[in-house]
Amino acid sequence: MYLDSTKKAELFEKYGKSVKDTGSAESQIALFTFRISHLTEHLKNNHKDYNTERSLKRLVGKRRRLLDYLIKVDIERYRAVIRDLGIRK
Repeated sequence: MYLDSTKKAELFEKYGKSVKDTGSAESQIALFTFRISHLTEHLKNNHKDYNTERSLKRLVGKRRRLLDYLIKVDIERYRAVIRDLGIRK
C-alpha cells in the first residue's frame, strides 16, 4: 500500500505538533497533499479511471476548504504550510 502507518506517522510528525497530532489543519493538509500527488500519478497512467478522478476532485476540495480555514484563522500558519508543501493557490 502506498500509504502505511509509518508514512502517516512521519507526515504527522513533520507537519503536526507530534506523531499523534492527526487533527491539526497542517497535518491533514500534508496528508491530503500526499494522497493527491499519488492519485495524480495514477491518473497519468490510467486516464479512464473516472472513480479515481472523482476521488481526486473531492480530496482537492477538502484540502482547499482546510486552506481557506487556515487563511481565516491564522495567515502565518497558512503561509508556512504553503511554503513547506509547495502548494500554489
